Amino acid sequence: MAKAARVSASTVSRYFNHPELLKPATRSRIDKAVRKTGYIRNRAAQTIHGIRSGTIGVLVPTLDHAIFAEVVQAFSDEVAEQGFTILLASHGYDPQREYAILRKMLEHRVDGIVLTGLDHDEAVFQLIDAQNIPTVLMWNYAQTARYPAIGTDNLLAGQLIAEHVLSLGHRDIACMLPPVAGNDRAAARYDAVMQTLQAAGVSVRPEWQLTTVYSVAAAKRDTLALLASAARPTALICGNDVLATGAIYGATAAGLSVPDDMSITGIGDFKGSADIEPPLTTVRIPAKRIGREAGRALSSTIVQSTSTSVGVHCKPALIIRSSSRSVNNAGEDLPTHTRVTAQRT
Repeated sequence: MAKAARVSASTVSRYFNHPELLKPATRSRIDKAVRKTGYIRNRAAQTIHGIRSGTIGVLVPTLDHAIFAEVVQAFSDEVAEQGFTILLASHGYDPQREYAILRKMLEHRVDGIVLTGLDHDEAVFQLIDAQNIPTVLMWNYAQTARYPAIGTDNLLAGQLIAEHVLSLGHRDIACMLPPVAGNDRAAARYDAVMQTLQAAGVSVRPEWQLTTVYSVAAAKRDTLALLASAARPTALICGNDVLATGAIYGATAAGLSVPDDMSITGIGDFKGSADIEPPLTTVRIPAKRIGREAGRALSSTIVQSTSTSVGVHCKPALIIRSSSRSVNNAGEDLPTHTRVTAQRT
């Protein structure tokens, strides 16, 4: 490392321990060398060479939502059976923060890494490659993923919910989706919903295309604003159940009945989605299965160093409940769908 940066070993040590003592130009030179070589200092001095640390690093975008807690718990339970504990951190959808956290985990000599989603900064991938550490991508699935991907097809999830709303006869449709920056799950759902609607000849008005952060309060606020205009959609497709829950609260606060006046749908099937009023029509993302499959694959790769884990597609399923109902193009109500479960295999 010192040779690559053209400095002494003691200067490299100061860079990691007391960077304020170095000139900015020296810090910059060492930083470039660190990134280029993928160098990781060994902070786990107590770990004897050749002996596993018994820990797995898990990086998720947020811990605020139950769906990530559910998948992480299932993963943790699975790897615990192989004697591993997890080192968990969230990066807040910030690529640079994810890179910094990954470096810290590797410094602690974790035995494996779990990343959420498929898209990450190239520096993250380079660091993993340089360390040659077992890695799985959890939550999204794609055959072409850089590392084994264990999760669901979010394009299919978006397609399923859009097809359901269209099948009920809705054509005046609004969409409430989270920001897509740094979130390939949200981006895939957005693309699928818009493409499916467009293929059916439905064009979503620009003012009905809402970008709302993961927050029940924000979703309620944006729904109230949407419904304040004279033109009102008959259906609102939400990118996840958090937004859909807030949307139901907003519609209720506006004096509307769900689904009599407007159908509202989500994606995720989070805990509680079946218990709100009305119960939420959604697409089930099998979080527990994803966590278990990811834990099984990664721990197996670590323990049996010659094995290679493969991706697993945990398919989404359409869950039809009472928050959506049929309506013809003229707005005349048709029979209501209640608590019926439908799946696509």
